Amino acid sequence: MKKFSLYIIAITAFLGSCTEKEKAMPKVIYEDAKAKPTVKADSSQIKIADLPIHMDGTKYLIHAIGDVRIYEGNTKAYGSSKTNSVSYAISNYNRFELTGYFENLKFQHIDSTALRPLTDKKIQMQTVTFLNTISDKTKKQILVYSLVDMDTNKDGKLDANDIKSLYISEISGNKFEKLSAEFQELIDWNIVEAQNRLYYRTIEDINKNGAFDKNDLVHYYYVDLLSPDWKTEKYDPIENGTEE
Repeated sequence: MKKFSLYIIAITAFLGSCTEKEKAMPKVIYEDAKAKPTVKADSSQIKIADLPIHMDGTKYLIHAIGDVRIYEGNTKAYGSSKTNSVSYAISNYNRFELTGYFENLKFQHIDSTALRPLTDKKIQMQTVTFLNTISDKTKKQILVYSLVDMDTNKDGKLDANDIKSLYISEISGNKFEKLSAEFQELIDWNIVEAQNRLYYRTIEDINKNGAFDKNDLVHYYYVDLLSPDWKTEKYDPIENGTEE
């Protein structure tokens, strides 16, 4: 029983140290924050594209671009102690949404062979959503993106440990614009069809400790999806207002 108790204590201490290490890893490092850090290019990565997808009701094919992923495993094979598994899948497609970790999209009109890249900037996309209900109602076809566009923790790479931002574009990839403010982490977003608006929340690290927690400030915004410039409007549902 004593040995078992010591074992539990050791495991608890180990998990506690891991938790402390996780807490100690900031999402933002503010030293010279105005200067955007350089993302290191990995020459060992091989660029590939997923097969194109076509979202119902649109006239564009979308090709996700990313890297071949190699996972080390312990599978034994003849002549070696282990083998690596290779994944050629960059994204997952579920009718009106692409998810995964990919670095660009290329758009192709269904009547053309030409492919146009979404951006020439270094980014890591996590979700791409087609607003099909807005399209059905207004005929305006829009894509909404959650992605990482800056190495905010300055570790030389773009990944889920950096700040996530919100972007928008036309279905063709044109008018690719950032909605969320710099150094504000995207919390979530949704569509209110009755208003043709996109609402979203972000959090700002107001105490500048590099992490996002309960002591920081949540911001609320909306965008009129039918406006030509997609101007972001800020609102505050927490403030006491007068009843109409």
